Amino acid sequence: MSFNKYNRELDLHLERVELKVTSIYKLLYQINDVILGLVFLMGSIMFFKDSTMFAGTVLFVIGSIQMLIRPVISIVHDFHLSVRGKILLIIKNLINPAAVKLI
Repeated sequence: MSFNKYNRELDLHLERVELKVTSIYKLLYQINDVILGLVFLMGSIMFFKDSTMFAGTVLFVIGSIQMLIRPVISIVHDFHLSVRGKILLIIKNLINPAAVKLI
């Protein structure tokens, strides 16, 4: 097997892994958003009665924390893909050092 064919196969494998990783993080992001919406909705409904106002406030705080989780999911996703890309470059460099330009 030539190095070019092996590099292409490695690139295709990385693209499939990247799509899978992106899909997982996208699902996490969407699940967080659905839960966030439900928490804020329940908190809003609980705000109508004085007896449940404290519980509604707690739900608003939980929803606010979830809003902070959203960018964390994106940052972890980007970091995950960055690390995978660097590992691929190292592997390619070990296989065929002349074909890889490290930045």
